[in-house]
Amino acid sequence: MLSKRIIACLDVRDGKVVKGVNFEGLREAGDPAELARRYNVEGIDEIVILDVTATVEARQARAHTIAAVAREIFLPLAVGGGIHSEADAAAAIEAGADKVSLNTAALKNPDLITRLAKRYGSQAVIVAIDAKRGAGTPNQGGPYNVFARSGQAATTRDAIEWAREATDRGAGEILLTSIDRDGTKAGFDCDMTAAVSEAVNIPVIASGGAGSFAHFAEVFREGHADAALAASIFHFNEKSVSALKLFLSESGIPVRV
Repeated sequence: MLSKRIIACLDVRDGKVVKGVNFEGLREAGDPAELARRYNVEGIDEIVILDVTATVEARQARAHTIAAVAREIFLPLAVGGGIHSEADAAAAIEAGADKVSLNTAALKNPDLITRLAKRYGSQAVIVAIDAKRGAGTPNQGGPYNVFARSGQAATTRDAIEWAREATDRGAGEILLTSIDRDGTKAGFDCDMTAAVSEAVNIPVIASGGAGSFAHFAEVFREGHADAALAASIFHFNEKSVSALKLFLSESGIPVRV
C-alpha cells in the first residue's frame, strides 16, 4: 500500500495565513514562510498555498508569498487561488510552485485542465472541489453540491460527476473540501470523500474538519483518501505533524516517517 500523505494548507490573505469556519470569519494564524519552515522540520509531506481572496479580487496568487515559502521547504508545493490561465499557472510555477490548483477557473473553462496537463504533466495539475451536502442529506449520501469563488457561488455541478470529468480532462489529483466541515474540527466528511475516491482513479486529498489524530485515521480507512489536508490544528500548535505520523504508523496506516 502506498504511503498516505499529510498536507498542510496555508490559506493566505494579504500575505498572512488565515483560518475561519465554513470559509467565513477568517482570523490570522501567522506568517506563511515561518509556518512552512516549521512544517518542513516536522516532516510534513506537502504544502498547499491557497490565496483565498485572489479569485474574488480577480488577481493572481501573490508571487512573493510563493517564493518566500518555496525558499523554506524541500518538498512539493502546490499553489491555488487566482489561477485563471496558462500565464497564471506559469507565473506560479516560475515563483516556485511544483503544482497548481484550479477551482473556479476549471469550472468556467474545463479545457484549461487539459492544456495545463499537456504543458506540465497531470502530476502538476490539481482540481480543487469545494462541496456542500445537498438539502436533506446532513449525515449520509449525496448529492454533493459544488461551489465556486471560495465557497461563495453555488453551481449546478455535483462533486462526483465533476471529479470524473476533471479526471478525464487530465487532472492528476482532486483536492476535495467539505465546506460543511471546514474549520469545525468535527472530522472529515468520510462519506463524501469515499464517494469521490471510488469514482476516480487518481489520488483524492481530503480537506475540511480535521480536529484529532483519529479523524485522519478515519478518512484514510473509511474515506479511502490518498492524502489528508489540515490547517487549524497545525497552525495553532494544537497537534504536531510528527506526533500525528507516529499515531498513524502505530495504527497500521502507512506514512512517510
